[in-house]
Amino acid sequence: MSASQDSAESERASAGRARQGGSPAGARQESRLAMVRRARKIDRVLADVFSYAHPELDFENPFQLLVATVLSAQTTDLRVNQTTPRLFAAYPTPEEMAAADPATLEEIVRPTGFFRSKAKALLGLSAALRDRFGGEVPGRLEDLVTLPGVGRKTAHVVLGNAFGKPGITVDTHFQRLARRWGWTESKDPEKIEAEVAEIFPKKDWTLLSHRVIFHGRRICHSRKPACGACPVAHLCPSFGEGETDPEKAKKLLKYELAGQPGQRLNPPADYPGKPAPAA
Repeated sequence: MSASQDSAESERASAGRARQGGSPAGARQESRLAMVRRARKIDRVLADVFSYAHPELDFENPFQLLVATVLSAQTTDLRVNQTTPRLFAAYPTPEEMAAADPATLEEIVRPTGFFRSKAKALLGLSAALRDRFGGEVPGRLEDLVTLPGVGRKTAHVVLGNAFGKPGITVDTHFQRLARRWGWTESKDPEKIEAEVAEIFPKKDWTLLSHRVIFHGRRICHSRKPACGACPVAHLCPSFGEGETDPEKAKKLLKYELAGQPGQRLNPPADYPGKPAPAA
């Protein structure tokens, strides 16, 4: 075994002991400092693996990103990206969307699911933007969360990617991985956000969110994580919850890691995969 392999095995064993709270040899539970160091190592590895990580919703301005993020609840970003071109062609501004016929709007957003509640939220937030914010998307968290259908997760997506203001996006993938990696034990999104914010510098929050979400969508799946193909397996206290055989694990990879299209119809220039189909 090489020195690097030995080090990786040692780190994996240490991470495993941290999850179990000890070992037969009496190893101590992982300290706060050790957890923070391990968490930052994970982020550095993900930064190398997913150097192209980005928001996977197509958008051209803050309003489009806000609308797309609201539509992304309980569906895939791909489905949203296939739906929004028609939506924004019909209603390119808050003023026009606020004046939309509800039935027509519902029909356009129907493919994203929960179309009645989503159409109602879009009408409400568009009217609020028109009436309270001069037709512009506000760049403050406290303002964004007053809009219909907008919570902290949506607000941080908009602030981080449309305004360059760091934020942690705690979606289902982020929640799952933060717990698997021992960054938190909470299941409450706001508590997870607060706890993770104490581990990483504020300037890194937005890209950290993208990297973790990319990893969750491509490798560390909910039901069957591809442990054997995971670049941070040696740092993961949950290693072994999924397939550990490298060849079998590779078959579980998704999107560009599996040579398949991504979720965006118009991905960034540095994206190494294929654009998603329009329909």
